[in-house]
Amino acid sequence: MKTLVVYDIPDDRIRTKTFETCKDYGLVHIQYSAFFGELNHNRRQELQQRLYRVLGGKEGKILICPICDKDLSLILEVAVPETDSLSRKLAGLQKGPLVI
Repeated sequence: MKTLVVYDIPDDRIRTKTFETCKDYGLVHIQYSAFFGELNHNRRQELQQRLYRVLGGKEGKILICPICDKDLSLILEVAVPETDSLSRKLAGLQKGPLVI
């Protein structure tokens, strides 16, 4: 299932470790503090446990949101065109057409 990970972490070191952990799980960096990709239930649970250890009781919040294909098709984007837009990043992960 597609998974969105967003985080708000004030500590630079912990934020960097969170970034690297998400990359380790094959997620694509889509915004400053947001990643997206395909993770099954077990991998989401593993990621949650690993990010819990990374956060280590320090200030911060991490959300791991599974998104079904039906809901994914309803995503709307408001953006100024750029060379590496969210639409392009998501399109590379989509099997069918992407409606944004």
